[in-house]
Amino acid sequence: MSLAAIVLAAGLGTRMKSQLPKVLHPLAGRPMLAHLLDNLARLAPQRVAMVIGPGQESVAKVAAPHPCVIQADRLGTAHAALQARPLIDGFQGDVLILFGDTPLVTGQTMEKLILRRRETDDPAVVVLGFKPSDPAGYGRLVLNGAKLERIVEVKDATEIERAIPWCNSGVMALDGKVLFDLLSKIDNKNAKGEYYLTDLVRLAREAGRVCAMVEGSPEELLGINSRAELAQAETIVQNRMRLQAMDDGATLIGPETVFFSWDTKLGRDVVVGPNVVFGPGVAVGDEVEIRPFSHLEGCVVAKGATVGPFARLRPGAEIGQNAHIGNFVEIKKAVVEDGAKVNHLTYIGDARVGAKANVGAGTITCNYDGFGKYHTDIGKNAFIGSNSALVAPVKIGDGAIVGAGSVITQDVPAGALAVARGKQASIAGWAETFRAAKTQKKDA
Repeated sequence: MSLAAIVLAAGLGTRMKSQLPKVLHPLAGRPMLAHLLDNLARLAPQRVAMVIGPGQESVAKVAAPHPCVIQADRLGTAHAALQARPLIDGFQGDVLILFGDTPLVTGQTMEKLILRRRETDDPAVVVLGFKPSDPAGYGRLVLNGAKLERIVEVKDATEIERAIPWCNSGVMALDGKVLFDLLSKIDNKNAKGEYYLTDLVRLAREAGRVCAMVEGSPEELLGINSRAELAQAETIVQNRMRLQAMDDGATLIGPETVFFSWDTKLGRDVVVGPNVVFGPGVAVGDEVEIRPFSHLEGCVVAKGATVGPFARLRPGAEIGQNAHIGNFVEIKKAVVEDGAKVNHLTYIGDARVGAKANVGAGTITCNYDGFGKYHTDIGKNAFIGSNSALVAPVKIGDGAIVGAGSVITQDVPAGALAVARGKQASIAGWAETFRAAKTQKKDA
């Protein structure tokens, strides 16, 4: 049977106190709406209709390629769903109603809703219910055995109804053949004067149809309306990714201190130390060790490499097999080839470090002159002495050696030694004379 979905994403998110639409606030580095749509995509729906607010072109961009309709007046959830009629009307399959600010609902839970919708009693509405630790603000699900009789909004509930433990998440699966007929009958005669999706259950029951409930987890059904709830959701997402990484064969020494991006890829037998942060676009090969307090973003680390501690890999960094990137080393838009070592206090930007080259402590590739970026090329088996400055554009040939403390402004031929520093001079006895003169002056 076919499947469609209506995603309600028009909320302003006033409690966020932000210019950014609520559903675009990020979790693990990407908008919460994108998380929900990715989970939905696993069910391969034939149609997805997005309901957004006026001026929310940025939301439409994230929702693409799914078509969007605008809810010009925010008159409630049923009114929002009704706006999707031009995109869903006539659809005869099952229809999910989801919320852009409830992004943690998994594909498995959505599937559970659909399977219940397709059971032999043919429920018109299946609601995703849950038992939160604090049910204070949630509508209650009034059950009669296994059947759902109605949903009552908390502001309209009696004391007896407020004592019901089952709460409404808002997420539903419906019979598409009757959805818009039921939606068009909903009125706004309630405490808030809004058109509620919850009235679908009452109307379906009045029409003689069965309604049902499927249980979901409170963690999955967290609605994000504030920065505090966004932080709660981030914790949930990070914990999911940490567990998945370990299930896939990575070792996390301090899991609660490691932070992933939504697209982080770790190979097998990777060891990640405490306080490591992965930004977007990181792929790590097998048997890599990432030591504590390192930050990686937009980079590739090949098999057997070592990174950190306190290393920073910026976008465009490509670290070869068995390469070593050490403490307080920053790599940006540079290739460090197989077996190369950049172990201490070094900046490598817009560069290539050849296979098995060794870059000494305090080395800088001077890649920017205030106007443009320039390339440094360090050949294989080259040795760069400590505290050297390589002024790009410049090329250090294969097997060449740069003496410590050098400022290199010209290409160095393969196999050559380059030394570019002031000539050292020693004056015998000068230190003793200096100290004696200073002591005499101080005493006077």
